[in-house]
Amino acid sequence: MRTTLVALLSLSLVAGVEAARIKARAEPDPTFDFATIRTWTWDDEAGDVRMARTPMDDPAALKQRIDPLIRKYVGEAMAKKGLTLASSGEADMHFHYYVLVTLDTTGQTMGQFLPAVPYWGLPPFTPATTALSVVTRGALVLDAMPPGKVGDRRVIWRGIAQSTVEDADSDAVRTARIRDACDELIKRFPLKKKK
Repeated sequence: MRTTLVALLSLSLVAGVEAARIKARAEPDPTFDFATIRTWTWDDEAGDVRMARTPMDDPAALKQRIDPLIRKYVGEAMAKKGLTLASSGEADMHFHYYVLVTLDTTGQTMGQFLPAVPYWGLPPFTPATTALSVVTRGALVLDAMPPGKVGDRRVIWRGIAQSTVEDADSDAVRTARIRDACDELIKRFPLKKKK
């Protein structure tokens, strides 16, 4: 019994750490009446993948792997919100996603936090990097738009989820991160009840 409890606590801690790595935010259009939305669908071309790490990156292969996952997890989260995926006809709202994979660096240099104050005897420090971190950063951008011609529509809601991606991460970890990113984004989708 005690071993099972410890194992469950460990799993929940790991899941909490994974979810904590995702930073999500959303920006709704304040002029749009979200109470009118009951159904949703994906755009004809549901998403785009853009990669800017190396010349050997293959966005098409990444899209083939993650497109079904994003569609599945957004669909599950929208169902929890009480919104229905339109099976035929026109939906109240269309989703389009972007996945962006880039490199991010942070560095520290000797003396970066100290001002050069000659009258105190502190000479200006010659910048020398003392710490450098290079990570792969992934972002899922989810746009919601009203129906209409693609070029004429405006974005009524945009959600952005960001996380670091380790090359050594297993497929299970990456899948869980995509699920968590979709959940975090849809949690921020505004629902207003009709009065």
